Amino acid sequence: MKNKFHEGICAGGMSKKMIKVGINGFGRIGRAIMRVNMENPRFDVPIINDINPDIESVAYTINYDTTYGSLTDWFVVEGQTLKNSQFTAHVSTSPSIDEIDWDSYGVSIVIDASGTKENLLKARRVIEKNPSVKKVIVTHSPNEVDFTMVLGVNEDKYDSSIHHVISSSICDATAIAPVLKIILDNYGIESASITTVHPLLGYQNVLDGLCASWSMPGQTHVHYPLGRSIIDNLIPKPTTAVNATCKLFDAELLSKEKIASFSYRTPTTIVASSDITLILDKKTTTQQIMNLFEEYENTQNWPIIHHCGRPLVSLDYKKNKHSAVVDHRWTQVTNDRLVKLILWYDNEWGYSSRVCDQIMYIEQNMR
Repeated sequence: MKNKFHEGICAGGMSKKMIKVGINGFGRIGRAIMRVNMENPRFDVPIINDINPDIESVAYTINYDTTYGSLTDWFVVEGQTLKNSQFTAHVSTSPSIDEIDWDSYGVSIVIDASGTKENLLKARRVIEKNPSVKKVIVTHSPNEVDFTMVLGVNEDKYDSSIHHVISSSICDATAIAPVLKIILDNYGIESASITTVHPLLGYQNVLDGLCASWSMPGQTHVHYPLGRSIIDNLIPKPTTAVNATCKLFDAELLSKEKIASFSYRTPTTIVASSDITLILDKKTTTQQIMNLFEEYENTQNWPIIHHCGRPLVSLDYKKNKHSAVVDHRWTQVTNDRLVKLILWYDNEWGYSSRVCDQIMYIEQNMR
């Protein structure tokens, strides 16, 4: 299904000068955002900042990707600039987000995809020091922001006049929260249990050792199993998905006290899954739940939900742009109120697709 909102933005965006977006942190998410935007350009990226001092290496990591394949429209290096047929981006190498002269590049929105606490705390200074910068979007779910937005959940509560440092939450919440909202709005939720199954991340170890923190450089994770080899193990761990999800809802409707949670980190590189069990306030049937998601998919403003019943496995969902695919092979309702749901989501591509949509939503509502 084609997305009406997405098409409208593109149609309007291509006939006028595109908004300028700066990317701070060119790791997995920063590069995924760049690649998503390259496939359907909606904003320009005149500047990228990353701590990697080797610009040839920066070009190499965007041109060649083990997960998503090589670009056909390669970036070449000219001085401190990356260029291809679509974009010309200056590359800077500052460790601090507020040391970059974003204003000189006409940047309206800065995406902080570095994941570091230091850059998060300096986000407001970016806006203060750069008159052109109106918003900073942070690609994780901290508390030190003005607003946390997940499209399909709470974008209607966004207020451009007071929300300037904005979290785009995390991949798990981006997938889980819209699903819970659909159920919550129609049936209510008494309690829940969520198990997330998440691919490995770059800070994990090939061999057993300390697990260093990316967000707080110099510190290590106190959950010691994260330091074990990700090649050979399913690693059980607490999940931040429930906290990130519940902050999007009014506490009286859905709070973390209602939800039990658990997570596995798996020796796979891409595509996550969530196993959700819900006890509803109202009675329903399996078919009614399936119909509910189908109806939502047919009327949604962005590619949030896709329902699927084909016999697929995780890698079949690689590069899927939806926030969550509901796998209806496993949708079950027991005793009228106990609901089982299985979700799939590309934790990089799907999440980054929503960040790109969020940029356009914010731009359309800029004051």
